[in-house]
Amino acid sequence: MGILAWILIGLLAGAIAKMLLPGKDPGGIIVTMLIGIAGGLLGGWLGKALFGVDSIDGFFELSTWFAAIVGSLILLMIYRLVTGGGGRRSHRHA
Repeated sequence: MGILAWILIGLLAGAIAKMLLPGKDPGGIIVTMLIGIAGGLLGGWLGKALFGVDSIDGFFELSTWFAAIVGSLILLMIYRLVTGGGGRRSHRHA
């Protein structure tokens, strides 16, 4: 797959991960895209390491999208732990 396909998958997988894990994150669309791209790579690596399958086959393959979304979810959770984001905090002023 080309770099444009990775960017598109990253953007969409990161957005899906944010929809599945709602909460306020300090990152914008660039952070979402980077989490998604890295998540796709992480998901592909995990698929190969744990199950011995090549989960990054092509743009329209379900395994590619599944790997990217699962990897993005993992990285989004780690990102929230590191940055302290994602919590539902309410601030009341007296």
